[in-house]
Amino acid sequence: MLSNTLKFIGQLKENNNKTWLEAQKPDLLIAKNEFSEVVDQILKSIVVFDKSVEGLQAKDCIFRIYRDIRFSLDKTPYKNHFGAFFCEGRTQSPGPGYYLHVEPGDKSFIGGGIYMPLSPILQKIRQEIDYNGSKLDKILSEPTFKKYFNGLSGEDKLSRPPKGYFLDNPHIELLKLKSFVTGFNISDEEIVKGDIVKLSENVFKAMYPLQLFLKEAID
Repeated sequence: MLSNTLKFIGQLKENNNKTWLEAQKPDLLIAKNEFSEVVDQILKSIVVFDKSVEGLQAKDCIFRIYRDIRFSLDKTPYKNHFGAFFCEGRTQSPGPGYYLHVEPGDKSFIGGGIYMPLSPILQKIRQEIDYNGSKLDKILSEPTFKKYFNGLSGEDKLSRPPKGYFLDNPHIELLKLKSFVTGFNISDEEIVKGDIVKLSENVFKAMYPLQLFLKEAID
C-alpha cells in the first residue's frame, strides 16, 4: 500500500543530500501523495471512535521531511522516515495522539501517547497516576491493548522516584516514566502488501483508553 513511499525513503537514506533530492522531486511528490492518501484514510477511521481529530486533514498531521540540524552533530538535511501525528491541535500539540512511522528495514511502527511532555503536563500526568494508577494498570492489562503493545516504553525512565513520590508507592514504576508512549512494530512487507489503514485503525482503537486517561490527566 505504501510501496512508493518505502522505496523513496530507502533511496533517500542512501542519498541524504540536497542535490539528490532536487533531482528526485517527481519521485518525492509520488511518495508524499501516496503517504498523504493513506493518512487521510486513517484519519477517517479514527474519527469513528475518537471525535477529537474530526476536521483534521492529512496536511495537518504529516511532519516535514526536513530535519532541524541547528543543535545536532548529524548534519544530514532530511529525515530517513515519513511520520504522521493524529492529534487534536495538529502536530505541534502538547497533548497525546496517534503516530504512524514509516521507515525501511522493518523499522516502521504504529503507536502513540505523549512523548517527553513539558514539566507542568508531566506533573499532571504523575498526579493522575498517583490518584488513579489502578485505572491505568487496568488499561495496560486489557487483552485488546496487550494484543498489540507490551506496556509503555521505558525510554529515559528515571532510576529513582521523582520528587514528591516514594519507593513504596504502588505505581512507582509508572511514576518514574518521562514519556507515556507505546508502539506496534510493522515489517516492510506489511507496509507494502498489507492493509495499513485497517491495521492502524485496530491498533489506534486499542490504545484509545490510554489516550483518554492522558487527556483527562492534562485537562
